[in-house]
Amino acid sequence: MDINSISKKVLAGQRISIAEGLQLAAEADFYQLGFLANAVKKRLHPESFITYVVDRNINYTDICVSACKFCAFFKAPEDKAGYVLSFEELGKKIEETKELGGTQILLQGGLHPDKPFEFYEEMLRFIKGYDIHIHGFSPPEICHFSKISGLSVQEVIVRLQKAGLDSIPGGGAEILSDRVRQETAPRKCSADEWIGVMEQAHNLGMRTSATMMFGHIETMAERVEHLARIRDLQDRTGGFTAFIPWPFQPDNTVLSHLPTATGFDYLKVLALSRIFLDNVMNVQASWVTQGPKIAQISLFFGANDFGSTMIEENVVAAAGVGFRLTEQEIRALVEGAGYEPRKRTMDYSLVTSDE
Repeated sequence: MDINSISKKVLAGQRISIAEGLQLAAEADFYQLGFLANAVKKRLHPESFITYVVDRNINYTDICVSACKFCAFFKAPEDKAGYVLSFEELGKKIEETKELGGTQILLQGGLHPDKPFEFYEEMLRFIKGYDIHIHGFSPPEICHFSKISGLSVQEVIVRLQKAGLDSIPGGGAEILSDRVRQETAPRKCSADEWIGVMEQAHNLGMRTSATMMFGHIETMAERVEHLARIRDLQDRTGGFTAFIPWPFQPDNTVLSHLPTATGFDYLKVLALSRIFLDNVMNVQASWVTQGPKIAQISLFFGANDFGSTMIEENVVAAAGVGFRLTEQEIRALVEGAGYEPRKRTMDYSLVTSDE
């Protein structure tokens, strides 16, 4: 099929195949991809507003046995510089978040070898005492909890739910191709395991997000394979609320010799994601890695959400990326792009207090 025929399919609201996605990536020019992605966004979101969420990313520990080649954040278990946040420290961070109008905590950490599963349940119960949404524990963490406890993934998720977990973030997906995962993070859960955690969570009534970290050793075919796996699971469960693609940041990692993806690369992948994922309602901009201006442009390349205020962010910062935006700055950027900014919760319900 030629590019014009694929474009007509997209504009008619029809699903494109993996082969057509690859053809778009290879042959469509930058502006054509942006035009198509913007058309899909407008069809799914005819409203005149762009959403964002106020939250804090709390990394409860940087001690991790996974030792992923793309991570500049983790500390080996024997590294004396590694930390585990005390509940007192957690409490202070949550109080600050609520004072800033935060509606949720994004809770993620390293795969700690020595903490029992009950430690994480206790952490959730403590945080829930602050009456805040807990968006926590990505699939690699849940697989880790399963291994250390001897429980099945389903049993782990049920117990986490009972302890206060509300939803699961899409971290740890990187690229859902086992070739890539074996080369970059062989100790982390496989692509099938990542999908399996999300499917179990969806079947238990939990909503989750999905991510893709691209721009390292993967091929374009593996990027589209990743998108196809997300789309296939969404067909089965409908449990993903949003998709967030973001480019790998190589500084201070084992893969620091690799070039950093450009804003041009990012916008093309963002647009392709919006076009391909016809069953995922929301696509987030990645201002944390791209900065405010590219994030603003991304609103015309398929993104309908500006993501999080990221009151605190440590993982990307460890790779030398230091973009910071306040809620007021996010609102000004959205308005500057011609949209109304609207605060939301994790499930994309609008927060009416900012009207």
